[in-house]
Amino acid sequence: MQLEKIISISGKPGLYKLISQLKSGFIVEDVITKKKASITNSSQVSLLDNIAMFTFDNEVPLFDVFENLAKNEDYKETISHKSSEDELKELMTKSLPNYDTDRVYISDIKKLAQWYNILHKAGYITPESFVKAEPEMEEPATNEINTDKLEATKAAPKKEKTTTPKVKAATSSAKSAPKSTHRKMG
Repeated sequence: MQLEKIISISGKPGLYKLISQLKSGFIVEDVITKKKASITNSSQVSLLDNIAMFTFDNEVPLFDVFENLAKNEDYKETISHKSSEDELKELMTKSLPNYDTDRVYISDIKKLAQWYNILHKAGYITPESFVKAEPEMEEPATNEINTDKLEATKAAPKKEKTTTPKVKAATSSAKSAPKSTHRKMG
């Protein structure tokens, strides 16, 4: 899938693609404008790959919901995130029929529609986008992003940070890994 390195940054509109890793953060690229920017390790980021939506039975990965939505829309743009609540609920029912109506809020559906349309405009919503790639056996290239830092921070709550002394006094534990949220929509 071509969507694994797409993130949302708290406080910044739009979606971003992780480009490379720096000592103190990451280089990201806006998926629409292609403008590059740097973010610090203290930025609140969410990997779209780590977001799921609640159903009455389980949690469904966001990309599976995007795929259902894309198929329903013939891989075209969907309704605006500013549409009426009834239209947004109908969109959600078509994309994820058994979504948990108590835990998936209208704000989550708006974000789903907005992100889908951003990804569509950026050229990420195509039938090929949802093909599962075979796992590679090669070592990652040196310019690839190590998302292990993002993955490791999603599991540990913020209050459980270690206070192990660092070699350099000027280095703080907040700089050791970016803050990332593993969140569920809804």
